[in-house]
Amino acid sequence: MQAMRVLGITPARLGLAALLALLAQPAAAGLTPKDLSGVGLAPPPGARAPLDAAFTDSADGRRLTLREALAGRPSLLMPLDYACRNVCDPMLAVAGTALAATGLAPGTDYRLVTLGINPRADAATARAMVAEQLGPGQLLSGAVVLTGSPGPVGAVTRAVGYAYAYDRDTDSYAHPAGALVLTGDGRVARALSPLAMTARDLRLALVEAGDGRVGGLADRLVLLCYGYDPQTGVYTPLIRRILAASGIVTVAGIAGLVLVLHRRSRRMPDA
Repeated sequence: MQAMRVLGITPARLGLAALLALLAQPAAAGLTPKDLSGVGLAPPPGARAPLDAAFTDSADGRRLTLREALAGRPSLLMPLDYACRNVCDPMLAVAGTALAATGLAPGTDYRLVTLGINPRADAATARAMVAEQLGPGQLLSGAVVLTGSPGPVGAVTRAVGYAYAYDRDTDSYAHPAGALVLTGDGRVARALSPLAMTARDLRLALVEAGDGRVGGLADRLVLLCYGYDPQTGVYTPLIRRILAASGIVTVAGIAGLVLVLHRRSRRMPDA
């Protein structure tokens, strides 16, 4: 019931990583370093979630596929242990706050899909966790809370590169603190760190995953100036790179001009 690796750890996030490590140690007593080395979030190139995988909708108990859960919209997929109180609770709360601040319409512009990785955490536990962290209304507005058997859950997590490990000694799961932005057809567009998620980054990721159907012209202009950095899991201004490149070109141009003028001056006869 803990996160073992934060996606895209940078020096600025070492404090957060250290905190997660402290939270994880008591619950990972039965796992070896080899076990823990396999825990993480690393989507393979071209990763796509299997849309036919079937689950139970915790809101009403009906069966639905991942395709029905996404409903053709860009979605934030969050694998969670619904019984986890160390990291999953705050992770979901931070993501909910960021989603609310994006200005996008839940259920219309995007879907929030949570997927339970702990088969012993039933629908009631899942509903209670989501309601506590996001508010009861989220179960009816934009959030789809899924539970399922290990087969379909494993099929989805393996496809998107989300790896976790069960610790028999503590009856808990070591898992990464990570979330994925999916396109409407299940393709992994971005991998984000929910504990360091901002409304700007999440909006840009959802707009990008929406393929022009989400957001407005201003969002598209912003995306021209910002690029996703997979090392940090955030969007960074490309303008810095553009200015740096422009500066190099300018300096090179001035140096070339000085060289040309110098050569011309040497060729001119003395007066």
